Amino acid sequence: MNIALDMMGGDYAPLEAVKGISLFLAEGHKNIILTLIGDETKVKELLEAHAISLNNIELVHASQIIEMQEHPTRALREKKESSIAIGFQLLATGKTDAFISAGNTGAMMVGALFSIKAIEGLLRPTIGAYIPRENGTLGLLVDAGINSDCKPENLSQFATLGSLYAEHILGYANPKVGLINLGEEEGKGNLLTQAAYSLLKENKHINFIGNIEGRDILLDKSDVMVCEGFTGNVVLKLAESIYDLVQRRGIKDEHFDRFNFEMYGGVPVLGVAKPVIIGHGISKDVAFKNMIGIAQQMLEKDLLQKMKDAFIQNG
Repeated sequence: MNIALDMMGGDYAPLEAVKGISLFLAEGHKNIILTLIGDETKVKELLEAHAISLNNIELVHASQIIEMQEHPTRALREKKESSIAIGFQLLATGKTDAFISAGNTGAMMVGALFSIKAIEGLLRPTIGAYIPRENGTLGLLVDAGINSDCKPENLSQFATLGSLYAEHILGYANPKVGLINLGEEEGKGNLLTQAAYSLLKENKHINFIGNIEGRDILLDKSDVMVCEGFTGNVVLKLAESIYDLVQRRGIKDEHFDRFNFEMYGGVPVLGVAKPVIIGHGISKDVAFKNMIGIAQQMLEKDLLQKMKDAFIQNG
């Protein structure tokens, strides 16, 4: 398997990416080629400084960088030699099997949607977010912000994608799927959630448990929490703020430490035909190591084929 990394994306590039690679390789992974895309001179110097062997590493030079503040579509169109553009070119042409970046999120989404394409039968891809729960496990929130306005069919498809990810990557057998709503009873909510409830009940690919409320999100009532991206992004940003708050107040607690989202690495774009993983701009070494690990798991479990099969069955 060949996993490509954008070495120039993120606030601490390329140093933290190299340190993350060092951590990943120290775990003894075999049969994995890492394709590193970026300023070849800088990357090579850092690899040597961290005593990383070039065995199973391929260097691809990128003379341009898409900065965080740049317009995603324009940047991808105008910067063909950027690390992100080259990363998607390699993935689309089958030269690599997965692509990871902590760079410009918009450019990563545009590249994923237009270079790699959505799974056939899927209306829209989604992006998930990990939610630390009181019992020490992670829940998965979908959508976390890329689909602000949705139709009921979108939420049902997000539930299928999230459920497959929770089963094969997070390790939950028959994961529980809940619809985020303002009441537990069927019939509660707005027009979107009322219509989505009916579709989720009929969705044979998921274990739907009904509505969940905001107070259930940090508990283990459901493993996959489904909503449109507007609500999901508010929930995610609120969860992120918890970590900042407890840090400012000097609170030391094992549970709240898990709200440091950087430790989880990136989240995959669910529903595109190949693994694309987007990291936080502040990603450091552990985050990069974990992103490589997520890509590895997705490839080993053949998760994309399982998702394609689910939508073929629907079709």
